[in-house]
Amino acid sequence: MLREMVPVKKIVIFSDLDGALLHPKTYAFEAALPALGLIRERNIPLVLCSSKTRAEIEVYKPRLGNDHPFISENGGGIFIPEGYFSKTPAHPSLYDGGEAALLKDLAGYHVIVLGKPYEEIRKTFSDLRDRLNIGVKGFGDMTAEDIAELTGLTFEEASLAKLRDFGEPFVFEANTDERFLKAIEDSGFHWTQGKLHHIIGDNDKGKAVYILKGLFEREMGEFRTIGLGDGFNDLPMLKKVDLPVLIPKEDGDYDPRVKLPNLIKAEGIGPDGWNKAIMELLQTMR
Repeated sequence: MLREMVPVKKIVIFSDLDGALLHPKTYAFEAALPALGLIRERNIPLVLCSSKTRAEIEVYKPRLGNDHPFISENGGGIFIPEGYFSKTPAHPSLYDGGEAALLKDLAGYHVIVLGKPYEEIRKTFSDLRDRLNIGVKGFGDMTAEDIAELTGLTFEEASLAKLRDFGEPFVFEANTDERFLKAIEDSGFHWTQGKLHHIIGDNDKGKAVYILKGLFEREMGEFRTIGLGDGFNDLPMLKKVDLPVLIPKEDGDYDPRVKLPNLIKAEGIGPDGWNKAIMELLQTMR
């Protein structure tokens, strides 16, 4: 399947969804349609790399006309459609620098698992909260209605956001309590932050991007990479690409925690900035 799509000038794009390709409040992407059309015209793989669940991403893929691999829940899982690469992915240890990972097949995908199971993450989250007596709520404590009100998602989308595999989004009832974040790290887990905080295992978007780059290289040979994101949880991904693009937040400011020497700052919120950045970069990469 992929061999029919390889462009002459080989490029692979990795992109966040919320706040990047999708508007941070409305989740619309129509402003990015010109760039999405050009990507399809030039047969450039677009890998969605999100904090969203597999179920959420699978809703957007047909809307975006996207049939490429994707990365869910901040690098917890890499989902590769069966037959996408000419060779079935080998065990990740052969090309990922020794990262701990599992390889399994699931409902039409080859899945590379980098994250810890949700049940284990949820138990750690609850135990830390109870021990420290900190006011913090995860998606496991919320109904779909609660999540919809918190995030602006529809009820149906919020229901899909609860179908978690590798991480727990959470919010503090008052201000961010650094004790809780430190306790997560001390327990052997990690946290990151997009629109919400997330407790995750030893995974991030950068590790997942690194693995997929190895698979694309095995298939395509040399290629260039573009990465687009808007927040702190995108930093590991942006570190792994040739051309990292930071999209401003809804207030027009850029996340100050995302600092790279070759960082490109997009002009425009969400899909508007995403569209402008892609159109300009692809013009220079003909």
